[in-house]
Amino acid sequence: MKNNHSEIFTPGSIIGIMGGGQLGRMTALAAANLGYRCHIYTDEINTPAAQVSEQVTIASYEDIEALTQFAETVDVITYEFENIPLSTANLLSQLKVLRPSPSVLAISQHRAYEKDFAIQNGVRVAPYKAIKGIDDLEPAVEMLGTPCVLKTCRFGYDGKGQIKINSFDEIEPAWNQLCGHDLVLEKFIKFEREISVIVARDVNHHTKVYQPVENRHVNHILDTTIVPANITEKTTNLATTMSLMLANSLNLIGLLAVEMFVMEDESVIMNEIAPRPHNSGHWTQDGSQTSQFEQFVRAITGQPLGETGMIRPITMKNLIGNAIDQVPVFFNDSNAKIHLYGKAEVRPGRKMGHINIITKN
Repeated sequence: MKNNHSEIFTPGSIIGIMGGGQLGRMTALAAANLGYRCHIYTDEINTPAAQVSEQVTIASYEDIEALTQFAETVDVITYEFENIPLSTANLLSQLKVLRPSPSVLAISQHRAYEKDFAIQNGVRVAPYKAIKGIDDLEPAVEMLGTPCVLKTCRFGYDGKGQIKINSFDEIEPAWNQLCGHDLVLEKFIKFEREISVIVARDVNHHTKVYQPVENRHVNHILDTTIVPANITEKTTNLATTMSLMLANSLNLIGLLAVEMFVMEDESVIMNEIAPRPHNSGHWTQDGSQTSQFEQFVRAITGQPLGETGMIRPITMKNLIGNAIDQVPVFFNDSNAKIHLYGKAEVRPGRKMGHINIITKN
């Protein structure tokens, strides 16, 4: 495996980004501002990231020949989403420096492994049970109680791949919808609010933490992020400590977003992690000393991390589906900073862009 822990890549180097979505797009734009060039690897045509990058390879994420040729053209590789095959990450890490490492990807792309890792490191999660077959499900529901949520261990985001079970009568229908995948059953917990924290960690193990933000979802999709979060100092400290501990335990080089539930007693429970820029971090583009995308580029190239202080309160609003039609209104608002993703097709539930709205408090 290539040395993944100390090598520094100077401006002018080429960053390979696995994935062509909006996170790759905004990472590529930040990289260009720092003097880096980007080569996007994606299995789709006309992707948001490819529109703003110097090079693009369009091929399957399991095409060994294409992956090898791609690696030959870049200096360091990263990924903008977790759903690339682990075998692909392992191959790329043999050819070039891959940050974050395949071991980080292996944990973060599988819900059960993610929760196991959290428990092993003293991080509180909702009670859960790995489900291998239908015979595991009813005893697990009995153990955890209803309501509970059956989730796929992989490929789940924005509410996809999960079904709430409210009674024993719903066990078999839930299984029929999700069987064929690794599954995990989670106890449904009541919480006060959802927050997230983003941590950056560099090749020298230095860390920078963005302050906790409050996230509000509509139909399981992030709708609004409010900065700063309306939480106590106790919760802030617990959330920050948890996030730093996870990043250090993973031996992360890059970014780690940690989603959490805030409980009535002000404690926090980890929901899930993502080793990349995160939707809830978009506010940093217009409200922080260093955007999460610039920070990500700094971390993976071995450069010093930027400061993460909030320079002004922000409310981030996702433009989902037809909400993109509201953009003309925001052009007339001097407090609205518009970020569009260049997606040609509008679909329900599809993130088309976001608006960072500068607020007074």
